[in-house]
Amino acid sequence: MAKLVRVSKKNVIYKFTPKMRAIGKAFPGDIIVFETMDCFGEQIRDENVRLDEIDWGKVNPATGPVYIENVEPNDTLKVEILSIKVNNPAVMAVAPGAGVLGNLKYNSKVKIVNIEKDFVVFNGLKVKIKPMIGVIGVAPREGEYPTGTSDIHGGNMDIAELTVGTTIYFPVFVEGALLALGDLHAVQADGEICVTGAEASGEVVVRVDVIRGVQPKYPVLETSNYYAIIAPGKDLDEAVYKATMEAVNVLKRKYGLSFEEAYMLASLIVNLRINQVVDPKKGVRAEIPKEYVSIEDFLS
Repeated sequence: MAKLVRVSKKNVIYKFTPKMRAIGKAFPGDIIVFETMDCFGEQIRDENVRLDEIDWGKVNPATGPVYIENVEPNDTLKVEILSIKVNNPAVMAVAPGAGVLGNLKYNSKVKIVNIEKDFVVFNGLKVKIKPMIGVIGVAPREGEYPTGTSDIHGGNMDIAELTVGTTIYFPVFVEGALLALGDLHAVQADGEICVTGAEASGEVVVRVDVIRGVQPKYPVLETSNYYAIIAPGKDLDEAVYKATMEAVNVLKRKYGLSFEEAYMLASLIVNLRINQVVDPKKGVRAEIPKEYVSIEDFLS
């Protein structure tokens, strides 16, 4: 029988490693409630806070990790997003050197935006909220990955579509997977152009499960309409290449096509989307409509 596991925001990590110490346990089928801080570790209380006063060693806290029983390396961890609650208010910030236009001269600025009846209010303009998870991942096979970056274990992927009703599949590299998440945004557009969304603390409810003995090459996002390969890269070109290469390989295996045919088919049905362009590694997703593939096609 499935149980409910709660994880406090007092238990956070700032890097994903293979040897993270689990602060809770769950079984496949269980529901986990993660309480989360905002990406600034709740260090910004008002607009008078200066960004150079923040402890940058305590940004992007991810709550966890949670050890998932009976999950082994080479399995796939399935994480269904059941609900996301974001707290009012949210925080935004810009600073020279950060974001797409970071090469320009402008001032550092902190902005507090209120959340009112499902809208972020920005200078009187109402923007519909779409709560999402910025950081979510599992332990990597080796090495250390700060929660501010991403790789094939997940991490700071900043996918605007990683919201309620979606599912994400992770390759498992260590026993128990070691799932952690945080960095909620009340709303964020693709790209996260200025380096922040509407950053908020909150609560995420997920259901975890396992697919045994197979795994995807990269994390895979499932929505109601498509599956998406989530690929990281040192720049957008590398991320696009990785996402495209894996999409072509999926179609090649699925339909028994030659490389040339799969490459052409990808040009007809695979949509490339930007996740974010402002973190140490850039993120791209290759979306394949569900009418052409199932999750099994991404696993090997």
